[in-house]
Amino acid sequence: MDTSAFLQNITAQPGYDDQIAHIEHIPPRRATHGKLEEPLTDRLRDSLVQHGLWPLYRHQAEAVNHARHGENVMVATASASGKTLCYNIPVLQAMLTEPDTRFLYLFPTKALAQDQLRALRELCCPKLLTGDELATFDGDTPRAERADIRKNARIVLSNPDMLHLGILPNHRQWSRMLRHLRYVVVDEAHVYRGVFGSHLAGVLRRLRRLCHVYGSDPQFICSSATIANPGEHAERLGGLPFVVVAKDGSPHGGKDFVFWNPPLIDVARSTRRSANTEATNLFTGLLSEGIRTLTFSRTRRLTELIYTYSRNRLATVDPALAERIKPYRAGYLPKDRRKIEQQLFSGQLLGVVATTALELGIDIGDLEATVLTGYPGSIASTWQQAGRSGRGKERSLSFLIGLDDPLDQYLMRHPEFFFKRSFENALVNPDNPYIARAHLLCAAWEMPLSKDDEVYFGETLERERSELEDRGVLRERRGRWYLSPTIAHPAQSINIRSTSRENYSIIDSGTDSLMETVEDTVAFFQIHPGAVYLHQGEAYLITALDLTSRTACASRTDTGYYTQSKDLTDLHVVRNRREKRTRRVWVHLGDVEVTTTVAGYKKMAQFTDEVIGEEPLDLPPQHFPTVALWFDIADNAITEVEKEKLDLAGGLHAVEHAAIGILPLFALCDRNDIGGVSTVLHPDTGKAQVFIYDAHPGGIGIAEKGFELITQLWETTLKAIIECPCLEGCPSCIQSPKCGNNNKPLDKKAAQVLLEGLLGFTRQH
Repeated sequence: MDTSAFLQNITAQPGYDDQIAHIEHIPPRRATHGKLEEPLTDRLRDSLVQHGLWPLYRHQAEAVNHARHGENVMVATASASGKTLCYNIPVLQAMLTEPDTRFLYLFPTKALAQDQLRALRELCCPKLLTGDELATFDGDTPRAERADIRKNARIVLSNPDMLHLGILPNHRQWSRMLRHLRYVVVDEAHVYRGVFGSHLAGVLRRLRRLCHVYGSDPQFICSSATIANPGEHAERLGGLPFVVVAKDGSPHGGKDFVFWNPPLIDVARSTRRSANTEATNLFTGLLSEGIRTLTFSRTRRLTELIYTYSRNRLATVDPALAERIKPYRAGYLPKDRRKIEQQLFSGQLLGVVATTALELGIDIGDLEATVLTGYPGSIASTWQQAGRSGRGKERSLSFLIGLDDPLDQYLMRHPEFFFKRSFENALVNPDNPYIARAHLLCAAWEMPLSKDDEVYFGETLERERSELEDRGVLRERRGRWYLSPTIAHPAQSINIRSTSRENYSIIDSGTDSLMETVEDTVAFFQIHPGAVYLHQGEAYLITALDLTSRTACASRTDTGYYTQSKDLTDLHVVRNRREKRTRRVWVHLGDVEVTTTVAGYKKMAQFTDEVIGEEPLDLPPQHFPTVALWFDIADNAITEVEKEKLDLAGGLHAVEHAAIGILPLFALCDRNDIGGVSTVLHPDTGKAQVFIYDAHPGGIGIAEKGFELITQLWETTLKAIIECPCLEGCPSCIQSPKCGNNNKPLDKKAAQVLLEGLLGFTRQH
């Protein structure tokens, strides 16, 4: 692709208004090859040569060597670097030389497992393996085929959900695999962070426990996008030591990576043109030039919006082109997603608008461009999404469109922070009491617990086992702990991708059929009465929400607006775990209880995002315990705020918003994973306080990371506020899109004074 020609063309268009904030010219890279310490079987080597996969890149050879030494391996290299061979070669070598061995591959999505099954069959069948030695096992597997898979398949490709729900609770049926399990592959390991990663850690510990019972001790091979802590992350997931392979030897065709900032439409308020409009313009512009493009958005709703805008625009200039784009996201039926994947791979589709569901390594062919609508929340995810274009040897193009929030705008002003900085830490917390208890119940169902299980569950075992005993769900007998007869099939009530236990169903009022399901933790925000919900490009109005049956009724609508919920949050301090003294103040980390009430919603005009109305809601409050950091405010800063007649409450509120917006720079998380509360006088501390908490019950490690890096967080937050060109505060610095108080009060100047006080700066008058 001639990237410079396209960029010259787009900057010459009438609508161009200096949106290019930065272009990073990433040079092409030659391959670096490595050598195996021991030769492969001739059949395997010949197959690799035949498919153009030989010689091996440096990281591939290094990973294979470590695996064949008996070590657990974590491979953390860039997208499209050939990580699949890092685990396929040790597995296939063992299959060909060690009779009866079995292998388990875990992928975060069914689509990825299906894609890898196809690739394995192309590589191995029929010369190396027979077709029935490879099989996927997931919720879509017909029941009539499951017994044959358990009996004949030597490589089982599955996902954490099926391991949790279908394999471990039925381990006696899987005894052959568990007895001979040689390798466990965990692909796309960077995806397993937060709640999902913490649950996977529990699932893998249960797997290792049952393997020990059956007499096996499998090795683990993980592959991941580049993250800051690959070794620590793998060890927290698997509970075992790992060796890290991170020196990438694969070639790269080069890329022009453009930071694209929507133009200001109100300089005083620093209001920018909608990022959705910019994404539509870039997407349709690329498609009109015949450039195969994938556009990412951060939510299901925005995926549908950008697709609708793009389809409508293309229909006016080239109706045939409008038929060659599709939306793609979670929530669609599996057959619909597979069809879109195949159409994109075959070239039938020229472009797709997708959520992160297409961020992972499903083979969708060689794309030439990617458009990222907003910073995905982490450097790792940004490179994963951008890396979906340019997977061949040709030069590619990627755009990152800045949203109107502190994080995106900080990166637009400081692209070097993105391109020169190391990656973030992936955070998991297997000791989260809600998650740990859930997996101890599942483990007890699979086989009674004993003190020996501490080797898998650590110190958490005794503490949480005692809690479950006190609740009467575990009963001790002769040094073993059994599940109470009142508890049946605990795995079925545990959603490992969420702390949510039950979903809400959305029913199409016109057909009385199920459209989608929504987790209960977000249901009040997304499907409250009056909400506009988007499904496959069509708008539906939520006309009723039944809390008892957990169902929402939806009717087709043609409203020209979308909705955004408003919530109110209170926080109670339960226990102070740790505290430390910084330059001027004390910073605390502890357990808190958060109460959130969805109090109303705003109607936002499509295209302009203008607020055209607000409506109240009467929904019950939701309570959950979590972990928070909080910090005092320097006395001299409070005095300075009062002296300058600034708004202390507005300053605290602004510091809270801006810090929450910046924290994802330091932790592999999304802004929606974090919540906050600020107050001039908190009833539990008796002081002016700012709280930042994990927005998931029990906590997932984000507050701990913020506590460790608090000074860096303050420094970067202050920089973001000072550098923003607005006069009184805007979405790019101190306003929050999800503020329940309608971003009132906010005081940008007071926030600057308070942050300078926290950092010990002396103000000049």
